[in-house]
Amino acid sequence: MTDHTALQAVPATDHIDHHMDDHIDLERKVPPHGGFNARLLRIELARVLRNKRTLVFTMLLPIAFYVAFGVPQSGQWPGTDFDPKAYEMISFALYGALAASCAIGAGVAVERAQGWSRQLRLTPLSGPAYIGIKVITAMITAALPVIIVFVIGASTGASMSTGAWPISLVLTWICGSLFASLGLFVGYLVPSENAMQVLGPGISLLAFAGGIFYPLAVMSHTMRTVASFTPMWGLSQIARYPMLGGSFDPMWLVSAVLWIGLFFAGAVWRFRRDTSRV
Repeated sequence: MTDHTALQAVPATDHIDHHMDDHIDLERKVPPHGGFNARLLRIELARVLRNKRTLVFTMLLPIAFYVAFGVPQSGQWPGTDFDPKAYEMISFALYGALAASCAIGAGVAVERAQGWSRQLRLTPLSGPAYIGIKVITAMITAALPVIIVFVIGASTGASMSTGAWPISLVLTWICGSLFASLGLFVGYLVPSENAMQVLGPGISLLAFAGGIFYPLAVMSHTMRTVASFTPMWGLSQIARYPMLGGSFDPMWLVSAVLWIGLFFAGAVWRFRRDTSRV
């Protein structure tokens, strides 16, 4: 009788253990900040820095542009009172930063093709946390072309006030790197083989329309109006403000926040849509 009672007790204990396991599983907590952590950021940075082709392209292109179009500048453009070399230096450093950040962001297209984004759905990593890691990685990478172009600009006679140099460098870096959100949005929107084909000419066109390559001051009224509605208008004006001086137009900031916020929201939306099926 004792043995029989003991045997009956075993299923009851096993049932309790299973019930406790289920309870423990249900009580597991999602990691803080949606899974955002320094270790994942380090892994992402190491992966990006191993891609020598992207780094060389984003470093050499703005340098070549500045040497070709900025260094030969002398005197002042008609109707302006600033150094054209400094203007071009900021312009091409900004272009290098946004090209680097967009390229990093567009890398998600390859991850999608490899099924990596679907795998992320199995983890507690949230959409905003994943996008945030990509943006921070792009910001760190985008600092390289900005620093290099500014160093070359200083060594080739670009002229600004002493206080404008560090402020312009920081603003150029921040404004350019925020375009990682555009790269992410496009990377989730189009197939992997088309991401850079869309972004390459796309950012060049937006840069020209937004007054990055050519001063707004010497554009026609119609072109200035068109430029004010482009994504790069506000950010480019903010980056040049320490050099140009004058009054700060709040619409620059409004434009920058609206466009970057739109790209960021679109990237998060596409991330969630892309990973909605496991």
